[in-house]
Amino acid sequence: MKKIVVSTGGGDAPGLNAVIRGVVLSAIQRGWEVYGSRFGYRGLIDSDYLVHLDRDKVRGITHLGGTILGTTNKGDPFQYPVKTRDGFQTMDMSDKVLQNFKRFGFDAFISIGGDGSMRIGHKFLELGLPVIGVPKTIDNDLCNTVITFGFDTAVTTATEALDKLHSTAEAHERIMVVEVMGRYAGWIALNSGVSATADVILIPEIPFDIEKVCQKLMERELQGRRFGIVVVAEGAMPRGGQMTTVSSEIELGRQEIHLGGIGEKVALEIHTITGKDCRSLVLGHLQRGGCPTTFDRLLALRFGCAAVRFVEQGKFGHMVALDPPEIKAVPLKDAIERTKLVPLDNDTIMTARDLGICLGD
Repeated sequence: MKKIVVSTGGGDAPGLNAVIRGVVLSAIQRGWEVYGSRFGYRGLIDSDYLVHLDRDKVRGITHLGGTILGTTNKGDPFQYPVKTRDGFQTMDMSDKVLQNFKRFGFDAFISIGGDGSMRIGHKFLELGLPVIGVPKTIDNDLCNTVITFGFDTAVTTATEALDKLHSTAEAHERIMVVEVMGRYAGWIALNSGVSATADVILIPEIPFDIEKVCQKLMERELQGRRFGIVVVAEGAMPRGGQMTTVSSEIELGRQEIHLGGIGEKVALEIHTITGKDCRSLVLGHLQRGGCPTTFDRLLALRFGCAAVRFVEQGKFGHMVALDPPEIKAVPLKDAIERTKLVPLDNDTIMTARDLGICLGD
């Protein structure tokens, strides 16, 4: 009998619970035991946060958003926040993770997370920890997998919001600027914008010229279409400019930069140049919440079960990846080598241009 420990790290995404259920039930089918490390690696640092996962614990969770194990984006064991008399300081707790992994008799660690989690998993792999990675990010920016679970739900949420905004934009003859997630990659903005027939889509991969954006909107005005929908990824930037941030602070010895505000900035510039009534809206964490779509549920369950199969086959140091129609194992070092950006020759980019959507260039 094998003992597996599983964790969820980084930002939450629809489908995390489905992965956990896939892991637990697949392991039980083999007569194995599964434990969950709550809030990332905390359960392997403090055993109070280690929970046994059985059928009852994962019953009825496939359709639920969030994660029953909790998550954190500040739980890197190599730079772990520890409270001291002088406040919080970072300490290397990786040795404790390795010691507890052996002490509890675990045979494999399944890490569900984004690029940060995969990088941490790779560092532990080099220290001898048998790791299997499961890719999770609504931004869809992990390379070597066609898609990550959570992305489809996030795009669906954004598309539904854009659909609703069409009617109010037309009623008031306004320009509606909608800011969606996407720090370095514009997959959510591109897919939701094209699906919801936006007029302008601005993504990090294509620095934009605000004059070109306004030209597109005024062309619509001349055609009698006195409203417009503009979709902006949070990491979009003007040509020759930089990303827009809401705050920057030194936290636990690291600089934390929080993006935001590009939607409001674009709306103000459009109003200044065109004189049109503009409103901006930030979807924010709405894109992370709610029930996963059918696609994300199925993909998450497939990923969870595949991770257990890889444990059985001894494919440690690999990440589960979708290579339609199959699930394959990709070396962790390959999965973290680069960020998967939107290629400028991407078919959806070409589709947007063919439809007359302005991409800011």
